[in-house]
Amino acid sequence: MDQIQRPYPVRERSKNTRQKIIAACVRLFLEQGYTATTLMQITKEAGVSVSSVQNLFGNKDGVLLELAKIMFANQFEAANSIGKQETKPLLVYAVETSIQLTLTELNENLRDVYVAAYTNEAATEYINKQTAKELHRIFSPYNPGFTEGDFYECDIGSAGMMRGFMSRKCDQYFTLEKKLTRFLTMTLRSYNVPQAEIDEAIAFVLSLDIRGISSAIMHKLFDLLAIQFHFELSAIEK
Repeated sequence: MDQIQRPYPVRERSKNTRQKIIAACVRLFLEQGYTATTLMQITKEAGVSVSSVQNLFGNKDGVLLELAKIMFANQFEAANSIGKQETKPLLVYAVETSIQLTLTELNENLRDVYVAAYTNEAATEYINKQTAKELHRIFSPYNPGFTEGDFYECDIGSAGMMRGFMSRKCDQYFTLEKKLTRFLTMTLRSYNVPQAEIDEAIAFVLSLDIRGISSAIMHKLFDLLAIQFHFELSAIEK
């Protein structure tokens, strides 16, 4: 009987250790960025051994996927909540991608996390697969006969553009408005959207307080992560 019961506490300890590692990584990523976070810092923050991190996640890249899932779910939900219920799917896409780009201008640590997510193989694969479903729904009318697999392949290119635009910081010459306009023009053209509708999507995004919307989403994300992983919010730069 004892032999049957023993595995359960072991599995419970493993689950707790996993949560500690994720919580430590998320906090460190938000406080100092993904790139600057080391394996030794993670183990110290989580109070676990190096072998525990390696056995459960391999390295910090394994935790990046978990964070990417939370972040992208949050921004998709936010984009769909903007505007009226009958807002065109094309405009929702324009808002969602613009929110991503704007978030990376508001917080350098988020920029680092997003760029890392668009670079990491596992996280990129997740992004491409999830995005392909939305692309199929939104852009099928402009691309008759395209399958979800076709849009997955297309998103490899558009995700590369997203990473490139995220990496380049805005300045007085390359403003956020110009960045959003350039990105939307290039991506929507690649999906065969007519120029008149591209202009409509850009005008819609520029009519919004995209900085204010993105700032609210960022704070909501931080609060969500703080509650889920038991942060002290004062430790996170907003």
